[in-house]
Amino acid sequence: MPRIQFTLPDHFIFATDIQIYISHVNQGGHLDNAQLLTLVSEARVRFFKSLGYTEGNVEGHPIVVGDMVAQYKSEGFHGETMRVSMIPQDHNKYGFDLVYRMECLDTAREVARGKIGIVFIDRQTRKVAAVPETFVMGVARLAAQ
Repeated sequence: MPRIQFTLPDHFIFATDIQIYISHVNQGGHLDNAQLLTLVSEARVRFFKSLGYTEGNVEGHPIVVGDMVAQYKSEGFHGETMRVSMIPQDHNKYGFDLVYRMECLDTAREVARGKIGIVFIDRQTRKVAAVPETFVMGVARLAAQ
């Protein structure tokens, strides 16, 4: 199977710091792959909160994760603080990819990178919905800064 490869953007519009707890570490002594998704999910919640939204209400629409990709670059260890940086990219009619990079604050070592496919949902029909224009404009303003 070919390895997943993708290039990170030049800049990000959001960053948050998250510490690796002992519960995030596996028997190998490093960040567990399932726990990486937990940490990135926490960062995603914080990203939407920084814009004034909850994942249950982004301009009247809930969002869901359609897919997720992770590529490890190095190990993460108990007690390290990770900076998770994010930016929306590859917008489409129903959502976008939320690209992320996780790096250790103490060493500036990149630990992981990836993207989360975000999809907007119509609350009544429970089917995909168009991305609200006000959300698109707000994110575009942030990305232009």
